[in-house]
Amino acid sequence: MLKLFSAFRKEKIWDFDGGIHPPEMKTQSSGTPLRQIPLATRFVMPLKQHIGAEGELCVKEGDTVLRGQPLTFGRGRMLPIHAPTSGKVVAITPHTVAHPSALSELSVIIEADGEDRWIERDGWSDYRARRREALIDRIHQFGVAGLGGAGFPTGVKLRGGGDKIQTLIINAAECEPYITADDRLMQDCAAQVVEGIRILAHVLQPREVLIGIEDNKPQAISMLRAVLAGSHDISLRVIPTKYPSGGAKQLTQILTGKQVPHGGRSSDIGVLMQNVGTAYAVKRAVIDGEPLTERVVTLTGESVSRPGNVWARLGTPVRHLLEQAGFCPGSDQMVIMGGPLMGFTLPWLTFRS
Repeated sequence: MLKLFSAFRKEKIWDFDGGIHPPEMKTQSSGTPLRQIPLATRFVMPLKQHIGAEGELCVKEGDTVLRGQPLTFGRGRMLPIHAPTSGKVVAITPHTVAHPSALSELSVIIEADGEDRWIERDGWSDYRARRREALIDRIHQFGVAGLGGAGFPTGVKLRGGGDKIQTLIINAAECEPYITADDRLMQDCAAQVVEGIRILAHVLQPREVLIGIEDNKPQAISMLRAVLAGSHDISLRVIPTKYPSGGAKQLTQILTGKQVPHGGRSSDIGVLMQNVGTAYAVKRAVIDGEPLTERVVTLTGESVSRPGNVWARLGTPVRHLLEQAGFCPGSDQMVIMGGPLMGFTLPWLTFRS
């Protein structure tokens, strides 16, 4: 009877009060494979791309850089940023950033040389033989931050979890309308995502690892199940589609039945959450020796003729991304970053008739 109860609880999911069912609008972009796009000629790298203080510059105007080369130092909780391609630092100056205020941030401006040369990469395929602290330091120094929206430095989050994490949750819910970046990443790169999850689990040593994914992603679910077939270290939990199931507190409650205390953190109840995109970035940092220089971005909406998901280098101008999607602005056209519910309009990209 105890075994039966344990098995039931292991597969059980809970619910949270409220929630809505907005139009999903995901099929426009989720059905085509990830694609590479031509490099922009110029990249704008704000020093502050994450929660926390910006790093200290380690390049100057006139320097030549390689892809993956640090542009700032990663000291303490400060997360370094890295060159998205090879080229020349042509300016270090305040520049408008993707923020609803349209404020400027100190940025490194890189003119691409078109060669896209990498730094020398040293991957750790033997990561299980590495010390926990060494892995956390590599993840931090390679610029990995949460790619689910919050942008919290991943190494800092892992170090803060310490030895008290019992449940590692991988957030694959992606409940925001229109957005399908995680869905497509799981469809095309499921094995690499799972490798990244296993690295995170090796660092944290939790009792259980749970992937929470909404049931409106059947292809991604099938790919993950195929990769996880025969293994018992990671559990895939398919949950009903409801907004905002992808919120950290909501997904924690759905998968564990526990509620994060008011004013507290998920680590207070033994839970740590990471996004699937972050897990993929961890894999590339640790096993491939590649700092975070790109991420998947969804380009979609009624004003683009080629909707889909692309590999976008960090620092790529938004206008360049829109051009690759066949953007044709209408009168009083707005461009929204982050989705219709949680995103914001880019004020400097509003098109007036």
